[in-house]
Amino acid sequence: MMENGGSCLPCTPDEERQIVQDLKNQSDLDLKEGNLYFLISTRWYRSWERYVCGDEPSIDNISFDSPHMNGVSSKRAERPGPIDNSDIIQNGNGSSEGDDLEVRRNLEEGQDYVLVPQQVWEKLFCWYKGGPALPRKMISEGIVNEKRVEVFLLCLKLIDSRDNSQTVIRLSKKNLFNKLIHSIACAVLHLLFTWKARIWDYFNKQRSTSPLDVSDQTLDDAMLQMDQDILLEVQVDNEPSRSSLTIAGGPALSNGHTTGYRFNQYPGSSFGSTFMDMDDGYDSYNTAKKGEKGGLAGLQNLGNTCFMNSALQCLVHTPDLAQYFLGDYSDEINTENPLGMHGELALAFGDLLRKLWSSGRAAVAPRAFKGKLARFAPQFSGYNQHDSQELLAFLLDGLHEDLNRVKQKPYIEMKDSGGRPDEEVANECWKNHKARNDSLIVDVFQGQYKSTLVCPVCSKVSITFDPFMYLTLPLPSTVTRTMTVTVFYANGSGLPMPFTVTLMKHGCCKDLILALSTACCLKIDEGLLLAEVYNHQIFRFFENPAELISSIKDDEHIVAYRFDRKQGGKIKLEIVNRWQEKSASDYLKGSERKLFGAPLVTYLEEEHLSGADIDIAVSKLLSPLRRTYSSAKAHGGKENGFLPEVIDELSNSHNESVETAELEDLCSRELSFQLSLTDERISSCKPIQKDSILKPGKHIKVLLDWTDEVHELYDPSYIKDLPVVHKTGFTVKKTRQEAISLFSCLDAFLTEEPLGPDDMWYCPQCKEHRQATKKLDLWMLPDVLVFHLKRFSYSRYLKNKLDTFVNFPILNLDLSKYMKSKDGESYVYDLFAISNHYGGLGGGHYTAYAKLIDENRWYHFDDSHVSPVSEGDIKTSAAYVLFYRRVKSKTKAEMAETSQGHCC
Repeated sequence: MMENGGSCLPCTPDEERQIVQDLKNQSDLDLKEGNLYFLISTRWYRSWERYVCGDEPSIDNISFDSPHMNGVSSKRAERPGPIDNSDIIQNGNGSSEGDDLEVRRNLEEGQDYVLVPQQVWEKLFCWYKGGPALPRKMISEGIVNEKRVEVFLLCLKLIDSRDNSQTVIRLSKKNLFNKLIHSIACAVLHLLFTWKARIWDYFNKQRSTSPLDVSDQTLDDAMLQMDQDILLEVQVDNEPSRSSLTIAGGPALSNGHTTGYRFNQYPGSSFGSTFMDMDDGYDSYNTAKKGEKGGLAGLQNLGNTCFMNSALQCLVHTPDLAQYFLGDYSDEINTENPLGMHGELALAFGDLLRKLWSSGRAAVAPRAFKGKLARFAPQFSGYNQHDSQELLAFLLDGLHEDLNRVKQKPYIEMKDSGGRPDEEVANECWKNHKARNDSLIVDVFQGQYKSTLVCPVCSKVSITFDPFMYLTLPLPSTVTRTMTVTVFYANGSGLPMPFTVTLMKHGCCKDLILALSTACCLKIDEGLLLAEVYNHQIFRFFENPAELISSIKDDEHIVAYRFDRKQGGKIKLEIVNRWQEKSASDYLKGSERKLFGAPLVTYLEEEHLSGADIDIAVSKLLSPLRRTYSSAKAHGGKENGFLPEVIDELSNSHNESVETAELEDLCSRELSFQLSLTDERISSCKPIQKDSILKPGKHIKVLLDWTDEVHELYDPSYIKDLPVVHKTGFTVKKTRQEAISLFSCLDAFLTEEPLGPDDMWYCPQCKEHRQATKKLDLWMLPDVLVFHLKRFSYSRYLKNKLDTFVNFPILNLDLSKYMKSKDGESYVYDLFAISNHYGGLGGGHYTAYAKLIDENRWYHFDDSHVSPVSEGDIKTSAAYVLFYRRVKSKTKAEMAETSQGHCC
């Protein structure tokens, strides 16, 4: 066989795997623009992986270096059939040429398709045939030349003006304009003699004011967008023309017509934009009909751009931004800021905002803006769905840097608080921040919060005051956790009882013990010992109070043993219950002994223990389970294996003097129970006699055999069927009355919590990284306050969206009680915009609600569709990002009407 699998002869599965791995490794060493890759259906590719790996690899970890690729499993899938890409092609069909195939645009990388280098595709095709082939090239995007494979080709709809016929053309956006012209010649004209033609933007069936440029720029530079309509005007002429486009002879610059570039001079501005003015078919900004109000224009969806449209509508309806960008802001454009976009993002946003506020009710296609966005933020390029909040964060930061009034940022060394007053430190931090960051965005959107870190070892306190642009509020269900723990009495004074507590997800065992202590009314001289029960034994004790509760899974059984603190640190006795399973054949061959129930744990004082001592301890632990006539009769009313309150009262009313006499009498007769000494794994079993002497140790494990006699005296049902930590299942969605409020989200955001293991803090006093506790407080609030509700959660194995209804105030959101600084400012806000997300993670749809302040009326912006909406209908479980504006002045009567009244 030739090197790297040069032969197409049949190979074994291991040989196929090794050949493909070598080819992938070789391709990874030479990543460059223009490299060819092929799309393959994930469904087929997984079947091939199972065939060559002998195991089913995880879909989240597709790698030839995974454990599934090391060695061969005895169970191997069948050899797959021909390559089948029909499920990733639009309508499941297409021709054999990759550039003519339309790939479904709702594909999710890693879930629906995989990309393989050209050499791998050729080898797989050689072995399996099939297809169709879907070649795609690697391109460079953005100012940092980020490399990625262009999965979705640019789709243009060409309208021939001669007969209004439509032709779809697909090609890479990195192709030069002459490639587009060649495609038009092949797809439409089919002739070789000279034609004179022009190409126009044809959005909304209206021809643009000037033809599209046909110079040697790329289609991306020309800002042609997905599904854009372009108009072809053709004139038959036997004589070549120097003033028009020559199709057969290749592209030529038009001398008789203006190009597609035009500098938009704002009133009083000497600075022009450098992007093509082809967003829509309007000749100027002043196209609104007489008497028609601005701000009611929709945004055309260019292909999964609803996330962008939603974010943009919220921003353009922010009164401070609208007033600023409708005026002359040219002097504040910062073209020299290395952290900015040379002013181009601010100009593109300003141009789009002016169009939206002057086009009446006609929809605007934000093509030029999306082109700028893709250039400076390649993560938003293409036509996949993205997050409106992530886009908002980028836009606010980008606009700030493009409008930063500071041309040369000074170096400022940050100082520690050093015990100084908070006001002094906060003013110093804000002054230093403003020395480097001074823009409209800072003036309007940025606030300041106080961050307090405490070292868990040396108690070092570090206080900083940091700026923020928006507040990401967790929903309480995402930061809290409900846990059920069964509490046992280590002295046998009561029946076991389950308790359900709620605490922070990032809490530790110390927090769990504190919550349980409150729930079970623990006495001041008592303590709790946490343990996990697995297979009816103690699997582990949680003796480290700093251990995170995240290590406890929902399906585990957790118990807590309630003991007298004076007994702590002595010998720990664990009683494991065992019973004899009987059947018809057991009487002939002997029955099998099986473990059951929860183990019982207590502490013993003596250092030298005898069998009689263990017997007495077991009798004390089982005493709450003693059967009585009353309890046996009422036993049918118990739930979940635990005694009801009436039985609990009867059990606790035993005659203590009788029990004491019985315990003392144990020393003068044989053991009451069949007990055996065992090891941690119960691999050995040594019967315990009355005079048996047990070797001293910190932990003694004993087997208790439940004989018929023991069953007659004690009821084992109370130690069976332990509840799990959290029982998952279908739950009814919360109603508005049961829903959480915006204030509870804010409380969760401001709650003290320990840092995660991956976010350790370097303590300057310990000189070590510590898992410090962090507390945030609001110190200074901006004029426009943005709340991001954290509905999406991601991990390596799980993605989730919460549709919990959050009840937020529309008017008079009063945040005074949350403010740590007392500067006399008003902290009352009114809502003016909402970015909504409907649906799940795989797709979903974004819309926006925005209030026209002058009209005092709300509108629903759903891409190009705009409609009025009543104020009572804007509160939904789809609310994702909330925009509030500070109320500058309020009368005493208005101030008395708090936000609590509007939350009801």
